[in-house]
Amino acid sequence: MADYTNFTVETDADGIALITWDMPGRSMNVFTEEAMDELDRVIDQVAGDAGIKGAVFTSGKNTFSGGADISMLHKIMTRFHEEKARDREKAVRQLFEEAGRMSWLWRKLETSGKPWVSAINGTCMGGALELSLACHGRVVADEEAVRLALPEVKIGIFPGAGGTQRVPRLTGAEEALRMMTSGQNLSPQKAKAVGLVHEVVPRRRLIEAARKMILDGLRSVQPWDEKDFKVPGGPVYSAAGANLWPAAIAILRRETYGNYPGAAAILKCVYEGLLVPFETGLRIEQRYFAQILQTREAEAMSRSMFISLQELNKGARRPKDVPARKLKKVGVLGAGFMGAGITYVTAKAGIPVVLIDRDQETADRGKAHSARLMDDLIKKGRATEAEKEKLLSLITATPDYAALEGADLVIEAVFEDSDVKKEVIQKAEAFLKSSSIFASNTSTIPIKGLAKNSKRPGNFIGIHFFSPVERMMLVEIIQGRKTGEKALAVAMDYARAIRKTPIVVNDTRGFYVNRCVLRYMQEAYSMLAEGVPAPMIENAARMAGMPVGPLALTDETAIDLAQKIMRQTVRDLGEKAVDPRHMELIDTMADKHGRLGRKNGKGFYEYPPKPAKKYLWPGLKELYPQQAPEKIDVEELKARFLYVIALEAARVMEEGIVTDPREADVGSILAFGFAPYTGGVLSFIDGVGTGEFVRRAQDLQKKYGKQFKPPKLLLQMAENGESFYERFRPETGQLVKAA
Repeated sequence: MADYTNFTVETDADGIALITWDMPGRSMNVFTEEAMDELDRVIDQVAGDAGIKGAVFTSGKNTFSGGADISMLHKIMTRFHEEKARDREKAVRQLFEEAGRMSWLWRKLETSGKPWVSAINGTCMGGALELSLACHGRVVADEEAVRLALPEVKIGIFPGAGGTQRVPRLTGAEEALRMMTSGQNLSPQKAKAVGLVHEVVPRRRLIEAARKMILDGLRSVQPWDEKDFKVPGGPVYSAAGANLWPAAIAILRRETYGNYPGAAAILKCVYEGLLVPFETGLRIEQRYFAQILQTREAEAMSRSMFISLQELNKGARRPKDVPARKLKKVGVLGAGFMGAGITYVTAKAGIPVVLIDRDQETADRGKAHSARLMDDLIKKGRATEAEKEKLLSLITATPDYAALEGADLVIEAVFEDSDVKKEVIQKAEAFLKSSSIFASNTSTIPIKGLAKNSKRPGNFIGIHFFSPVERMMLVEIIQGRKTGEKALAVAMDYARAIRKTPIVVNDTRGFYVNRCVLRYMQEAYSMLAEGVPAPMIENAARMAGMPVGPLALTDETAIDLAQKIMRQTVRDLGEKAVDPRHMELIDTMADKHGRLGRKNGKGFYEYPPKPAKKYLWPGLKELYPQQAPEKIDVEELKARFLYVIALEAARVMEEGIVTDPREADVGSILAFGFAPYTGGVLSFIDGVGTGEFVRRAQDLQKKYGKQFKPPKLLLQMAENGESFYERFRPETGQLVKAA
């Protein structure tokens, strides 16, 4: 019997080989070069053994596989860059071959002459799903946690192991494009409905059902290898194709503005691949995959949205010498929208939580928020009544601070007022044990000031959530001047428990995220004052890659809040700290016109009753003389948005507020959706090149103002030819330089 590290092969009396994938030392199976080498040998063993009638492929872990190990792609790219410096033509040939390694291994499996069935016992993503699609049969466990997806587009690449060729030949081109360009998860039932899997069975019957498919005569030839094969939904050149392809191209352009080469490559692969025989289609896919791997977008997105994200979620910045703590009780002060959201995610993580407000009625309203969120999940089939009751049983709503006794962590989320916060801090601390950690959810008030109200400033920290708490995946953990490592470790443990990505930020006004977001919105105010039509402002921002226009974002956060922040800034830092044009605009909107944003149904946008959609307030064009749209450089508008945010992030790094480029990048994408195709704010600068970035910023500074002035740090980096990922080397791993 062959000896494998990652697989076991057991053949039963019926001649069915059960291949179990169980990588030692890993919580999830992923494809590495070693695993693929072994699987190559497994395929040879199955194909060459006359006693084996067919093979069932499954996982020995709780979930099937997350697909390829992305660090393997970075190793491939490292070799490419090293060889490219010596011989570009040889490097490109080598990359092309490596880009097709997985694809042709899966092709070897499906043409091995023996029937294969993939028995999917958990989440099956990326290359693992592509392997399953190469199998002749697919059986999936009927469980809520099971998800099938080809999510590669979310990290800048695309399904390059046969996915763009097999999925459309199974589901039809329209469904295939929808699945792959969105990276959406499919439930077992949905996957069966669209033709990706054959059977959905209880988990206990998974292997039995897979064996039965083979024993019942499963053919070892794929449909697309049959002479009479017809693509579901019709060929490219058909009436259906004529309706699909022009619309698909237009939709992709509308959704991505051409910023995502990986998404565009999916359309090209499917379109071209369906015009040729299957193996030629695989070669086309291989060609595009090798091209996309070389793009700046693929490198930056895969680094930030996969490698860095995983490292931060695993606690890359957590103090190593502090033992992990499992939280047994959490207190939340303030049952408003934020406090209620924090309560919900805490209880959802299975942690008992005490929710406190000024009276019982207010506290109960905060708890009711969790009930409503669970009701929404129940309606969508993603939760049960029993799960709702269990979650609500973990929440104690009360006005009594004594209920905090025994809490490991208390989070205040009361009104953004220093005096109010001082009162609740002191009330809570009267009942806390000496080891308890106190956290503030403040978004504007420095932690060092709030910590002065605490008897134990070493145990005082900031945990800044984003709204809505249940949907936003990021938390800023803010260290005050006296915050100790134990407080930081507990905050990180809590973030991990509630499945949020933490970034560590040192104390300053606005912390990190809000400083960048305010720059984004303020640049829009400048554009309005210059007479740039509001629709051009919003459209240019979205074309630059931002998910929400800056005027729409101001409406969501409230115009009167922007007014309060500006006035407080003037009080604290003087009149020169706020552009008078911005103050005049916001005062005019709030005081003269009573336009406060979405909350009162009128802001920069009008909000008619549903189902009508919001639209920009026509009165905006009356506030300032309007420039002729044809005389405005849209590319410059796009650059202004990206540069003004990135420059603020560079200042934050210079000031030591954020010290790890991974946190700056991941935080910018998760918190406010900074153009994900760039890999985040600092990856954007690195991708442009610090020298070129500084030159362009200085040009913008001459035309539009001091907000575009490069900080000294950037000037030094430009002079030395440094990138952020070279100057601020993250603690783990070697990162690939841009091509």
